[in-house]
Amino acid sequence: MLLSHGGEPSRTAVPVARWTVEQVLALAPDDASRKAGSKLGSAGPWSGGGCDGSGAVWGLCKGSGSKPYRTVVDVTGPAYKCSCPSRKFPCKHALGLLLVWASDGAALPGGEAPDWAGEWLTGRRARTDGKAGKDAPEGGAASGPADPEAARRRAERRAERITGGAQELEERLADLLRGGLAAAGQAGYGLWEETAARMVDAQAPGLAARVRELGSVPGSGQGWPVRLLEECALLHLLDSAWLGIDRLPEPLAATVRTRVGLTAHAEGPPVRDHWLVLARYDTPDGRIVARRIWLHGRRTGRTALLLSFGAAGRSPALALPVGITIDAEITPHPGAGQLRAELGEQFGTPSPFGTPPPGGTAADAIGAYGRALRDDPWLDSWPVTLDEVIPVPSGDGWQLVDAAGGAALPVAPAALSRPGLWKLVALSGGAPVTVFGECGHRGFDPLAAWSTEAEAGVGTGTDAVGADGSESLGAGPADAMSGTVPLI
Repeated sequence: MLLSHGGEPSRTAVPVARWTVEQVLALAPDDASRKAGSKLGSAGPWSGGGCDGSGAVWGLCKGSGSKPYRTVVDVTGPAYKCSCPSRKFPCKHALGLLLVWASDGAALPGGEAPDWAGEWLTGRRARTDGKAGKDAPEGGAASGPADPEAARRRAERRAERITGGAQELEERLADLLRGGLAAAGQAGYGLWEETAARMVDAQAPGLAARVRELGSVPGSGQGWPVRLLEECALLHLLDSAWLGIDRLPEPLAATVRTRVGLTAHAEGPPVRDHWLVLARYDTPDGRIVARRIWLHGRRTGRTALLLSFGAAGRSPALALPVGITIDAEITPHPGAGQLRAELGEQFGTPSPFGTPPPGGTAADAIGAYGRALRDDPWLDSWPVTLDEVIPVPSGDGWQLVDAAGGAALPVAPAALSRPGLWKLVALSGGAPVTVFGECGHRGFDPLAAWSTEAEAGVGTGTDAVGADGSESLGAGPADAMSGTVPLI
């Protein structure tokens, strides 16, 4: 693509891939900018916007004055220019424009930059001698700035801020223990929120999230001091791991970086398989919605987690129906025991059927979670499949009992109020079922289930595998064809 401003060609013939919402939000200089930018992350406030294949994004944002703010971003830097008076880089307008670009391709059509944006782009690229952006990857998410030295300096500055935040958090935890845990129940939530805000200012959103969780423990019912002490110990362990990260083996160090909030990019060779979509659910995080999609590879036996994000009330772009099977490549993220991956190229069309992953007993599930904790001590849960279990009421809750006897898992409190629990009970009818979910210290959270008849392909339209390995498709609705019953 050519830029006509000044008659100069674009910096690169390779189109720059759109960023994810997560990558845009990671650029925010503080939490206030992140929130303000999210409010401008929809097409409503913007006009005259567009983008081109060289990495330029521009738009006019309606403000309080008579004239709209002129905002332009060179994502290959990244670099920003806005006519607003803010001294923050990027300002909320640049963040909002990038969020629109990341989440709504139709709102910023491809085209030619206007003169006011083109002049700045031409001058900037002349100053950088056309070096920025040449390393932008083909396809997939943008991997970040092209200037490795500038990227290194930014990473060092952020690491210094996180270290300062971790040291301050250690002091606050020590003060809490010296004053006694009973005082935490009288301090209210404000103290925890103020501490979390300090961690956000230190650009450690992972630490901030854990501090906010601490604030909710004193109101969690009987026995909360024990739970608070446990969570404080885990937070102290994370602080200590970050402060001594140079001494950790690389897989564990990658996990620690992820836990404190540093974004890790997918790396390594892609893994191609036929992936069954096991579950999909959204969780709100302020004005951002995080979508989690669990996959299971038929050939590799691998379980993978896809994460996508939506800003300003928009649903995340990634939407795979539960129960389908896709022939696709995924690229894993680094870290000890990490399951997160990025979805790559898909081949052919999805198949609306699939069989459940191999399952185990309740004891097997607990063992799998325990082994995962060795690699990631801050892990809340681990994906497992329970085979031949029966949902049984237990006191005020429910549990999943091995049909052969021997062990049981309590259903996590979060699942007790969802209608999916009653779907599971109805599917079982007192008979054994196969259940996929997340097993953690709070119990088992069921996400999908299969009846015994569905696994056998009887009366449900599930896939039948012939002698030549081909699969035939039965009749009925999509969920019935796959036999997969979503529980969330």
